[in-house]
Amino acid sequence: MTLYDQVCEQAIGNYGLITTKEAESIGVRRKDICEWVKRGRLTRLGHGVYRIEHYLPTEYDRYAEAVLLVGKDAALWGESVLAMHNLAMVNPLRVQVATGRRVRKSLPKWIEVVKMPGSGGVEVFEGINCQNLASVILECRGKLMTERLQAAIEDAARRGLLRSGELETLNREFAR
Repeated sequence: MTLYDQVCEQAIGNYGLITTKEAESIGVRRKDICEWVKRGRLTRLGHGVYRIEHYLPTEYDRYAEAVLLVGKDAALWGESVLAMHNLAMVNPLRVQVATGRRVRKSLPKWIEVVKMPGSGGVEVFEGINCQNLASVILECRGKLMTERLQAAIEDAARRGLLRSGELETLNREFAR
């Protein structure tokens, strides 16, 4: 298996994305990455983040890319979590990504970095770090129409995205 094949194998399990650090951990040199970018086999998305060209896109690519571009310990946040789950009919202009550290690198304009609160409540959904869905719904109370949030709760429960305790809490909060 060639080094490029190993990179592809690694990237396919991560929405076609690979970081320089991940590539180096399997023995790839930065020189090889630069060569693959020149040849059109990889596309540079941002500092240390690349996408393999022959990857078939999915509905979660944008969110995985945003979290990876922000960096270590980042998580999808707020209304962007609802958008990823296709709940509450939201379509934010920018993808919100939270992190507990300062981000100095240049990011695309479609990514908004927010400060992660001390009690993060981060989960992993389809390999993407994101805010707990129940806490997102509670946080959006007052920002989004109550009817949309109630419909989001029902839809999330039907799709198995909420635990029973979370569902009970949300039903209690939105019954008022």
